[in-house]
Parts: sequence; structure tokens; C-alpha cells
Amino acid sequence: MTGGGRSTRFYAVLSIAAAVVTIGLKFGAYFLTGSVGLFSDAAESVVNLVAAVTALWALTLAARPPDEEHAFGHNKAEYFSSGLESALILISAGWIAATAVPRLFDPEPLQNVGVGLTVTLVAAAINGVVALSLMRAGRRLRSITLEADARHLLTDVWTSAGVVVGIVLVGLTGWLVLDPLIALLVAANIVSTGVRLLRDTGKGLLDRALPAEDQAKISKILSRYEERNIRFHAVRTRSAGPRRFVSMHVLVPGGWTVKRGHDLAEEIENDIARDLPQSTFFTHVEPAEDPSSFADQDLDRESLDGEA
Repeated sequence: MTGGGRSTRFYAVLSIAAAVVTIGLKFGAYFLTGSVGLFSDAAESVVNLVAAVTALWALTLAARPPDEEHAFGHNKAEYFSSGLESALILISAGWIAATAVPRLFDPEPLQNVGVGLTVTLVAAAINGVVALSLMRAGRRLRSITLEADARHLLTDVWTSAGVVVGIVLVGLTGWLVLDPLIALLVAANIVSTGVRLLRDTGKGLLDRALPAEDQAKISKILSRYEERNIRFHAVRTRSAGPRRFVSMHVLVPGGWTVKRGHDLAEEIENDIARDLPQSTFFTHVEPAEDPSSFADQDLDRESLDGEA
């Protein structure tokens, strides 16, 4: 899976490198200041590292060619990565909350605030640049793993921004309780991100139809053939990671030769593949005059004696 000369695994390695650097920076900022808000930020970066390593594993597995046990490829491995990342995000939110709640009742003064905030802002800038790069690559390469990692990193950037604002407010007002309150807000934001990722993962595992824009492209192509009195039914789509699957029944005049029907199916598939690369097709050619051609549109094929 490549795009722009770089594979999905290149971006996963980039995410790992960014996570290692930002972990060092953020924990350094935490130890300098003693801010539980900065600790929450650093804790999320640990999750980023675990998620990035998992993403690299999933993308490596997804890139493997089909084999006897996985005839349709390994693309769904990406959903395991995004699902695990969702779980890790929720765990990190719990970790942050457990650290912040005691500070609500026993606030502690912050130290070396200027240096700590500078280090945090540098780490946030690194995450921001990497997140935007991953998001562009994820959309171009149709990788849910890269998009999940990008959204997580962007959440980390907003987390850092919120923590910085909280620490600045502590300095301006002297209200030490603001530090753990900001940490709890960070935890709530992380939970929201984890739930969204979990929902997206579920959609992929449930073999949801292709996005509306992809289906519109297919419909537009098929409509050109319908003008030639070619009919279609049982058009179904799904995706597994970046790979699309399209199945359809093509109804042609019963007097056509097998070769003519086959050539038409090839033409239709090629037209769709130009607009939707990384597509696998299952095309069934049927005689339009035969009533039985209209009896097999459901997922369960009806037997000839009428029994399911």
C-alpha cells in the first residue's frame, strides 16, 4: 500500500519516532513542574507510542498478500489496530482521572512553570506536524489505522494546549485546583475520541457499504450501461481497510454468447476500477428474459424447488 512514493508503514514508523520524542519531552516537563495536567499529557503520549507500534504491526500484516487461509487478503488487520487504540485511549483517560482526583482535595504548587510549558509546546508542535501528515496519508491511502493515529495525535495537541492554558491560569489566579480540573477535562476529551474511534472500527468490522461518494461513482458508471439496455441488480459493496469489494448481477439478452457477456463484465469492472482503485469484483452475468434471474437477489440463494 503505497502513495506518493511512501507506504503506510513509513508513516507508522514516523508516528513511533514522534511518540518517543514527545514522551521524553512531556515527562521532562512534568518532573520540572509537578503539574498533574502535564502528567496527563505525558500519559497520553505513552498511549500514542503503544498505538503507533500496534499500527505498524497491523499495517505490516495488512500488506501481506492473500494466502490459502485468507483468500481475500489481510486488510481487516487494520481494524484490530484501531480497536486496540480505542481501548488504550479509554484506559489512559482512566489513568489521568485517577491521578487528578486526589489533587482536587490536596492541590500542590507548581515549579519551573516557564521551562515546563516551553518543553510542552515543542512536543505539541511535533505532534501537530506528524498528525497532519498522517491524516493526509490516511485519506490518500484509505487507511483507517493512519487516520485513527492522526486523530489521536490531534487530540494530544489539543490536550497539550488545554494543559498549557490551565497552567497559565494557575499562575495568573493562584488557584491550584485549576490544574487537576484541566486534567479531568483532558480525560473527558480523550474518552470522546476513544468512543469515536471504537464506533468507526465497528463500522468496518460489520462490513458496512462503501461511502456515499464511492457508491455515487458506481451508480454513474452503471447508468451509462443502462442506456444500452443492460440491467443490474443485487449491487452490493463493502470495504476491508483500503480494499473495496463490489458484487453485482448483470442482466443481458439471453441470446448473447458467453464471450460477449464476459467482455461486457470486464468492461464494466475496468470502468469502475479506474475511479475506484484497489477494488475486487464479483460479477454474475444472467439472461434478462429468464425469471430465475430475478429470484437470486437476496443474500440467501433460493433453491430451485422453492426451499431456502
